[in-house]
Amino acid sequence: MFHLSDVRYLPEHPDHDPTIDAIADEAFGPGRFARAAERVREMAPHDRALSFVALFAEEIIGSVRLTPIAIGATPSLMLGPLAVRPTFKNRGAGRALMRLAAEAAREKGEGSIILVGDPPYYAPLGYRPLQRGSVLMPGPVDPARLLGLALLEGMLEGVSGRVGPQRI
Repeated sequence: MFHLSDVRYLPEHPDHDPTIDAIADEAFGPGRFARAAERVREMAPHDRALSFVALFAEEIIGSVRLTPIAIGATPSLMLGPLAVRPTFKNRGAGRALMRLAAEAAREKGEGSIILVGDPPYYAPLGYRPLQRGSVLMPGPVDPARLLGLALLEGMLEGVSGRVGPQRI
């Protein structure tokens, strides 16, 4: 029997990649590779220190990844994919993964996270619509689904530009 309190959360490890890919395929299907968010993830590797898996009975049931990006000249992170195995959806593991990733990013000193997703799901976690037209993704995106979370106060105010890889 599943209880959220029995789920363990670990930083992502390269050995997890095949399972994470399988879970993302289950959640989004092959069409996920055509999405604008996937174009962003192709520009830069995700940060494994800010990416996590959820384990139940020693099986990976979900994952979340954060990828360093820039919005214009402003550093940020892009969340995704967030995916949970179908039999464990709507039980809190995805939201727990989101909270864990945001807290790890905040502790690392990151300023913000953006994502493309459903506002009703992400709003309780603090994500808000970005100003229409301010953030340009490398492909079509419904502007109502482009959301952001300021990890430090004011970090998304006035942010604008094309999304691309961070320049170090």
